[in-house]
Amino acid sequence: MRQILHVDMDAFFASVEQRDDPSLRGKPLVVGGAARRGVVAAASYEAREFGVRSAMPMAEALRRCRHLVVVPPRGDRYIEVSRKVFDVFHEYTPLVEGLSLDEAFLDVTASRSLFGDGEAIARLIKKGIYDATELTASAGVAPCKFAAKIASDFDKPNGLTVVPSDVAAFLAPLPIERMWGIGPKTAPTLRRLGYQTLGDLAKADPAALERALGSWGPEVRELARGNDPREVVPDREAKSIGAEVTYDVDLTTREAVARTLLAHASRVAERLTMAGLVAGAVVVKLKLHDFTLLTRRMTLPSPASDTRTLHDACLALLDRFPLAGARVRLTGVSAQELGPAEAVQPTLFRDEKQDKRRDVENVLLRAKERFGNKPITFASLLEDKTPRAAPEGDLERLPTRRR
Repeated sequence: MRQILHVDMDAFFASVEQRDDPSLRGKPLVVGGAARRGVVAAASYEAREFGVRSAMPMAEALRRCRHLVVVPPRGDRYIEVSRKVFDVFHEYTPLVEGLSLDEAFLDVTASRSLFGDGEAIARLIKKGIYDATELTASAGVAPCKFAAKIASDFDKPNGLTVVPSDVAAFLAPLPIERMWGIGPKTAPTLRRLGYQTLGDLAKADPAALERALGSWGPEVRELARGNDPREVVPDREAKSIGAEVTYDVDLTTREAVARTLLAHASRVAERLTMAGLVAGAVVVKLKLHDFTLLTRRMTLPSPASDTRTLHDACLALLDRFPLAGARVRLTGVSAQELGPAEAVQPTLFRDEKQDKRRDVENVLLRAKERFGNKPITFASLLEDKTPRAAPEGDLERLPTRRR
């Protein structure tokens, strides 16, 4: 029988902040945009007691907890800690599938002869993570990915749940909301049809479930029965790296929007450089005052990772947006079609400008590391008076591969 682990750090971003600043420990804390238009990226367990959750509008979080402490995200710091966590994972198996900076699936089936059964390995990993980071993680152990992910959420924080060999019996009494993809909109419909638990879904008529959920119905039934043959895909590459900001005051000029795109391009370039990646395409995202979302995409002539190339692409894309009279509340930039920098094929004639741009990016990164990750930015951004919230979208699409 396979032994699959799902390991999930406990309130990761918030826990890192509380670890790094002892004065924040025991306080209700969220990581996210400080302004009321911001979004909660992570909430400490103290904040969750007030009903504050990740992805909640900051205005709602502040309404629920008047003495909430709001801390801006530190993406570089979370990446640094995440690498230590993933280093621990790889001590026990090469089959690690990162889902984000703070969670992963591990297939430890072949590791049992060295380290013991899945439960023993999970305990070793939890201890290894704490020794390396002083942070706790929760783990689920099961014969399949679906059950392992559900189990890791059973006893948070610092929990460990082992699913018995009869996976279907373990899943049967759980509410349907535990099923991946069944949220506040889908659950009421299913409950009206008589499906209250995963056991009900497991016993459902396949045709009836397909009528209720479409082509996804048969898969839901199989997952509820504990049938999940999906393999752990090791070292899954990031599909994109992005940064975005929601602003307190809408942007009304092209110059203001272009300036924000430079800041985003700089942040994305830094993360590409840190991860040793290059991008083959760039996407610009704008959200208007009425929440209309607009995107434009461009394929680069050759893969790149430097700020100048990314920003030049952003400016070209900006010309393709209908900005006349527009009020922009959010801007974002993402790099797509990612690949390792060392895999880029050299051309017959070297692009000296491109080489210099890459060198500059590496110098900036080394300077930040040398001076304690203090802000180093482009001179053209120093006079930026654009009112803004803290970045909220540059944490979700970072690469999770181990380097």
